[in-house]
Amino acid sequence: MTSADTSRTDAPDAPLASTVVGDGPRRVAFVHGLMGRGRNFNGIAQALSDQFTVEMIDMPDHGQSPWTDGVDYRRIADRLADHLRSGLAADGPVHLVGHSMGGKVVMALALRHPELVDRLVVVDISPRTAAAATDEFVHLLGTMLEMDLASFRTRSDADAAMAQKVPDERIRGFLLQNLRRDHGHFAWQPNVEMLLRDLEVIGSFPEPMVEADPDRTYDGPVLWIGGADSDYILDSDVPRMKELFPRAVRVTIREAGHWVHADQPGPFVDAVRHFLTQD
Repeated sequence: MTSADTSRTDAPDAPLASTVVGDGPRRVAFVHGLMGRGRNFNGIAQALSDQFTVEMIDMPDHGQSPWTDGVDYRRIADRLADHLRSGLAADGPVHLVGHSMGGKVVMALALRHPELVDRLVVVDISPRTAAAATDEFVHLLGTMLEMDLASFRTRSDADAAMAQKVPDERIRGFLLQNLRRDHGHFAWQPNVEMLLRDLEVIGSFPEPMVEADPDRTYDGPVLWIGGADSDYILDSDVPRMKELFPRAVRVTIREAGHWVHADQPGPFVDAVRHFLTQD
């Protein structure tokens, strides 16, 4: 038995939550993956803040952003585009960095709203369906929903309960970052029940992304970063990625899994900085 955090404003037109770090002349927005939050990129943002104004955005149904009734990459991209137009991109295009599910969102945004995107960084995800990843999250989100949050007095209690089904301490820490106190009891901040229901949609990549222009491509510069120890990007994904993003350049970071930016923050920052500061 679980409960939801009621501290957000879930009105359909409520703004997305975000945090801004730095005041450099270059502007970049980071979009996290499934069950993440914008502040997962805080260390990366701090490292880039000498040259960049960095916005870390909570996707819908995550963090402090509003809940919705379902996952639709086109709709999420459009909502993020509206958010950028009223803020970071008000004076022109910005750089976008998206990891995993967030990578699919920024790919969708670049295809649907190319005028908002200067340079695009896609991290450890491809424009295809990822069935294996979906299976993993069925277990993880299912475990979250099965937990009796009302019975826990401390985070350690929640961690001990989750450890019975999720033995990896690092993964537990990632999931438990979403635990919040609400009216004296623990609650999940993300829309876990809906996200579990829509995992097949999350694992997919809709085609065509732009219904009125099915052959639409994004012709700006794209850095496609993968972890050497991850299987989220396959060699067989390259042709479709190149069709949609003709200028995509693939880079693989050694000794990194799916969470590339957490596994190898130094090389990740170096790669992103080098790419985003090219004229």
